[in-house]
Amino acid sequence: MPRIGDPCNARGQHGALESFNDVRQQETLLKAGALQDAIFNSANFSSIATDEKGVVQIFNVGAERMLGYAAGDVVNQVTPADISDSKELVTRAVTLSLEFDTPITPGFEALVFKASRGIEDIYELTYIRKDGSRFPAVVSVTALRDDQAVIIGYLLIGTDNTARKQAEEALLEAGALQNAIFNSANFSSIATDEKGVIQIFNVGAERMLGYAAADVLNQITPADISDPQEVIVRAEALSVELGTLITPGFEALVFKASRGIEDIYELTYIRKDGSRFPAIVSVTALRDAHEGIIGYLLIGTDNTARKEVEAAQVALDQRTTELLRTEHALRQSQKLEALGQLTGGVAHDFNNLLAVISSSVELLRSDKLPVDRRGQYLDRIFDTVGRAAKLTSQLLAFARQQPLSPEVFNVDQHVQGVIDLVRPLMGAQVQIHLEPCGSQNSCFAEADINQFETALVNLAVNARDAMNGNGRLTIKVQKVDNVPAGSGRDLRPGDFVAISVTDTGCGIAADNLEAIFEPFYTTKEVGKGTGLGLSQVFGFAKQSGGEVKVRSELDIGSVFTLFLARAEHAATSEAVAAAAEPGAEARSISVLVVEDNEILAQMTCEILNILDYHTTWAANATAALDLLTEDASRFDLVFSDVIMPGMSGIEFGELVRKRYPGLPVVLASGYNEVMAERGRHGFELIQKPYVSDTLVRVFRKTMAEHMAASRKVP
Repeated sequence: MPRIGDPCNARGQHGALESFNDVRQQETLLKAGALQDAIFNSANFSSIATDEKGVVQIFNVGAERMLGYAAGDVVNQVTPADISDSKELVTRAVTLSLEFDTPITPGFEALVFKASRGIEDIYELTYIRKDGSRFPAVVSVTALRDDQAVIIGYLLIGTDNTARKQAEEALLEAGALQNAIFNSANFSSIATDEKGVIQIFNVGAERMLGYAAADVLNQITPADISDPQEVIVRAEALSVELGTLITPGFEALVFKASRGIEDIYELTYIRKDGSRFPAIVSVTALRDAHEGIIGYLLIGTDNTARKEVEAAQVALDQRTTELLRTEHALRQSQKLEALGQLTGGVAHDFNNLLAVISSSVELLRSDKLPVDRRGQYLDRIFDTVGRAAKLTSQLLAFARQQPLSPEVFNVDQHVQGVIDLVRPLMGAQVQIHLEPCGSQNSCFAEADINQFETALVNLAVNARDAMNGNGRLTIKVQKVDNVPAGSGRDLRPGDFVAISVTDTGCGIAADNLEAIFEPFYTTKEVGKGTGLGLSQVFGFAKQSGGEVKVRSELDIGSVFTLFLARAEHAATSEAVAAAAEPGAEARSISVLVVEDNEILAQMTCEILNILDYHTTWAANATAALDLLTEDASRFDLVFSDVIMPGMSGIEFGELVRKRYPGLPVVLASGYNEVMAERGRHGFELIQKPYVSDTLVRVFRKTMAEHMAASRKVP
């Protein structure tokens, strides 16, 4: 058994110790190798090892990922300089040459020069990937040495610096933006601490308020440069709005923002020189990472320009209102002037007509008037009443309240009829020429035929007077698809018939063109015309949904064009027209006459009785309804006035049509504003004053249409 101190035993212990150390050394080497493998196989950074000449010997996984090369592409083939930005290599070589006072070539030497001298070297460099793209890298270079400290190669450890570069650029941009904001002269930026004391006062604030930043920093609050009265008013308003007491000072300016409420308001700022200007202020609370308020930012813009625009708009609105009032007053003045012209024209004509009627009646009442001459004066009265009715009709037509009876008619035929009518009035020295649509292209229009013919006569007579009875009158009828623009009105598209009346007269001065359609406007002497001729044309055109246009040149002539809505064909039934002719059998026809004027009712009944109609009179609509309720079958037709006490004729007629659909209704009126406003009500209308022929024709036409409609009902 070995003993302590035995040489044999000592040798055994020493061998065991050496064996244990070998194992520990092997484990250390294994761990170092594993760590080395982990480093070289890391994908988070590039590890590029070269020989002493710079030729790549190791190209790890991270290098492959970053640069896009496989290790086989570069090992023993290239140096790190070949995958680096050449311009940066030149710059680095120049910089190092100056720093170390020795020429350094712009290649691999520039990348490892400091490391080869034992100097720690970490620098930024742009690497170039296999696909040509570039990225910034931070490179750490170490010289690899053998046991004798001889350099046998270099290790370049690189990390992708893109994210850091982008972050730096973003910070730089943010800083530049922040500087631009705070240095902007276009708006004021005033930042305070949590108590309101100004800490930042930018260039815009200095420009707007006239203070230098040094005048206000750490000395005053924004409330000190604000209108004190407005601050008080704001504090009171916020106290009511938010239900809490707010002091009139800086608190009133930032209270909403301190509660996280968006706050933009208008406030008057006071400059250093005491002048004032309106500002729009936006307030934001500045908070730390724990949401605690550390201050406030007040961004203000000068609102003077907008205020001036608003004031100018108010002034403009007031001016516009004044102009409208002036225009209204002018129109009223023009109306009064027109009434004065009416006194010289219309009133003169009416007095003449009344004088004829009055004189004729006086003679008829005289016992000394021979019997054989009574018929002459009766005819004179009859003709005079017709002239008075025509004058009234012209007045109503201008007012566009003349009840019209629109029909579809052949324009060529009626224009020819008017030419035949006015030819004797024109005189031998006026040539009349018609250019019709023609038989293959006949023009039909829908309008009141009587008013159309009256309008055409007025245009023809005006043309004759303009030519002083010597010249050429041309009337042209054609289809058009629009009414031309003019007098501030846009072109009006649509299907129209255009009737142009052209003369070779003296023409109309441009200054007078706007006035020729005004009521009672005339260039003739007092008593020679009423000034209603062109007014009737204008009123008729407007009420018919058409237009009238005029072109004129002095000493050359004028062209008046009447535009009427075009229709496809004539709709008048020959059977109905024939039935409407006077002279048809009236015997056994019973008419209910509804008229509140007793004298007129008696005369109407007498006329109808003479024509063999049976008549029954009712003084109002209520009495008429009572008669119809008793026995409606006894009546063949109802003839009613429109204007009556109580129920109007239109209301009465609609009620009769509803209760007794087989009973036709005819209405009569001299002028009825209600009828004009309601438009086509579906009833035949006889214009007062009327004659027996008109009564018979309308009665027969209405009854014939009623009978025809009844036959169509299954």
